[in-house]
Amino acid sequence: MNQNKIWLVYDGECPICKPTANALKIRAAVGELILVNARNPHPIMVELKQAGLNIDDGMVVKINNTLYHGANAQHVLAMIGTRQDWFNRTNVWLFQSTTRAKIIYPIMRGIRLAVLKIKGISKINNLDNP
Repeated sequence: MNQNKIWLVYDGECPICKPTANALKIRAAVGELILVNARNPHPIMVELKQAGLNIDDGMVVKINNTLYHGANAQHVLAMIGTRQDWFNRTNVWLFQSTTRAKIIYPIMRGIRLAVLKIKGISKINNLDNP
């Protein structure tokens, strides 16, 4: 079994993102999925800032030394995802196509931003934080 670590950086205060991140399953042969709440200090957040990746614009997946952002991150998760349950089967179907991912992901991001605004939850602003 491959012991690669796959990092998923997401908004832990987002009422949509948190349950979604916790429901994601990847194939065991690919590696171990590690969830990182972007609102908490973590070394990977320094890496995202150095790369200029705004977490408010999309989640980030890191595999080996490659960072995937937004729709690309969702696509990568779909490609390594399992089909264990309805949620993961749906996720794989929706995002295994880069075309669908590029269409659907911005809609999901817009919904996320609207929910955060309605709930009074601030953006992460990871590029502005020290």
